[in-house]
Order: sequence, then C-alpha cells, then structure tokens
Amino acid sequence: MMGKLSDVLTRHLWLQVVLSWLVATAVLLLIYPGRSVPAVLARVVITSVGGLWFALRIRSREKRAAGGSAEGLADLERQLRTGEVPADPERREALRELVDRRLHRTRHRGAALVFLFLLFGGVVVLTALTAGPRQTLGFGLLAVVFLTWAVVGGGRGQRRLRDMRDLLAAAPDSTGPDRPAPGPAGPGVERGGPRPAGAAASVIRERGRPRCGSGQILLSVAVSAESRWAT
Repeated sequence: MMGKLSDVLTRHLWLQVVLSWLVATAVLLLIYPGRSVPAVLARVVITSVGGLWFALRIRSREKRAAGGSAEGLADLERQLRTGEVPADPERREALRELVDRRLHRTRHRGAALVFLFLLFGGVVVLTALTAGPRQTLGFGLLAVVFLTWAVVGGGRGQRRLRDMRDLLAAAPDSTGPDRPAPGPAGPGVERGGPRPAGAAASVIRERGRPRCGSGQILLSVAVSAESRWAT
C-alpha cells in the first residue's frame, strides 16, 4: 500500500505540493484558531514559492536523467526502495549515478540535523516567550513530529542508498558484447568509448546536481510558516 502511494507521489509532484500545503494550513489553523482559511492558505503558498521552484527545477533534471518521463523516475525510485538491481545496463548505470549523487548530497546529514534541532528549538522557545500555551504546544508537537521524521526517515533513506550502492558494485559492469570496451580516445570520441545513450547519458550529464523531494518541500513550508507566524 505504501509502495503504491509512494509511486503515485513520485509520478505526480503537484500532488506532493498540494498535500504539503494542506497539511501546513491545517496545522496553522489548529495553532491559531479563528484565522481565515483562505488567508492562511495564501500565506503558506507564498512562503513556499522558493522551495516549490527549486523542487520543480530539480525534478525536471531527474526526469531527464531517468529517460525523460515521470514513469522512468518512479521506476528508479521503486527499484531503490525495494533493492532491485535493474537488468538493463543503461538503467543500472542511471541508478548508480542517482545513488552516488544522493549520497554525495547527504554527506553532511549530521550537521544538517543539528541545525534543524537548533532551528526548531529556537522557534519553540521564542514562541513560548511571545505567545500563549496553545501556540507553544502546537509548535512543540510540530517540532517533535518533523524532527522524528527527519531522523528516522532520513536514516532509512541513507541505508537504502548504501545498500543499493553495494548491490550495484557487485553487479556486472556495463561492458558487454553490444557495448564498446574502454580504449584509446580518438577524434571526437571520449576515452572509454562513446557516451551511453538514453537514461545513462542524461544522468551522467547531470552528475553532481542536487535533488529535492517531497520532504524538502515540506521543510520549506514548515520552516517558512513557523517563521511567519511565530512573530
């Protein structure tokens, strides 16, 4: 059930965004009752514009890396989640590059978690000093839930990436009867043979570029909303 839901959310980024907006709006209405629903929703949308633009930009790159479609990206996500190594050499290379890039991007995860704990702790303390018990309790619960998700969900994601990296390292390389072996570079040809076509070529061109998923969108919404309403 959760796997199917994850596939749907991966294929439809707009659904992730809408759900994030609705959750953030509901939380703020519980913390600040009596506010206008359209006004709260509008503020949530406005404060998440930056994160949304970044997510759409990175999502477009990842779609190109997966073959140019949301279906291809969803397949890579599913294989990463289930630990399934693709049989197709190009898909295997695309998944390998995706895993390497994400591991590189999250190499400072410990420092990022410390920053999040300090950030949310500061918001809760400032709310306690400037607002009432309802707002303090609300932001405190939000901080606990979000930070628990960041630690547990992030750790599970890291383990999946490392496990898939090991599986891909043990898988056969992409050299085969139908693929050129590495050799001297000639005119107009890179060392190691022509650049692979399709998904692998796209993801190699995108090496080192960051990724943004639904959790980062929710972080943008939550942090921006807290900063806006805590004053």
